[in-house]
Amino acid sequence: MDLTLTHYLIVCPLVFLAGFVDAVAGGGGLISLPAYLIAGLPPHNAIATNKMSSSMGTSVATARYALDGFVPWKQAAFCTVWALIGSYCGAELVLLLDAHIFKIIMLAILPLTAVYVFKSKSLVCEKEPLSFWKTTVISCAVALVIGIYDGFYGPGTGTFLLLLLTALAHMSLNSANGTAKVINLATNISALTVFLVNGKVIIPLGLAAGVFSIAGNFFGSRLFERHGVKSVKPIMIAVLSIFFIKVLYELITA
Repeated sequence: MDLTLTHYLIVCPLVFLAGFVDAVAGGGGLISLPAYLIAGLPPHNAIATNKMSSSMGTSVATARYALDGFVPWKQAAFCTVWALIGSYCGAELVLLLDAHIFKIIMLAILPLTAVYVFKSKSLVCEKEPLSFWKTTVISCAVALVIGIYDGFYGPGTGTFLLLLLTALAHMSLNSANGTAKVINLATNISALTVFLVNGKVIIPLGLAAGVFSIAGNFFGSRLFERHGVKSVKPIMIAVLSIFFIKVLYELITA
């Protein structure tokens, strides 16, 4: 594919914004993937190239959270394994289920999720910690389920991980965000490897956008470090709203 300056001017600023959002509350893919499609990339190339730039950006956010001590590595490692298993199962599930039915279910789930985020105090007031193994088992179950979702459909994976890890596994917001970043990085690299082997990544555009993704993730992670939940809630509700509109649009135009 022949690239022009227009491709870079459309993709790079939006990928920066996506990286910023993703570092704070997840869901950056709702911005970055459409950016590649708006620029005129074929769907497979858009998905593949988006994986390259998002992997580069997520690696920076993951490193920052790790340096700040936000990543519980033992639990994150277990979660990553189960997320990869779930992602594989979800990809297989695509071949068996009608995605149209799944999107209708999401239309009911998303508004309820937004109400939960708006009213819940679980992001503000940390719940009483569970034992190490209980937290690990619940976290792995969350990683498996969201991994299946990621392999089947995908958008908003980081947001759902953040919500469920705090609500069910009683992780602190910092630990949940750190764990979510490790899981996302692992699944992104796994998918990127497949796309690279099959020659679907437009490498020059992916690398350039990756630099902007790194910058967005850097500034987003700094905002999270300074303001925590004050920055997470509004961005998370915005992500869920965009996701709802996206799913509704897909159903209407199907």
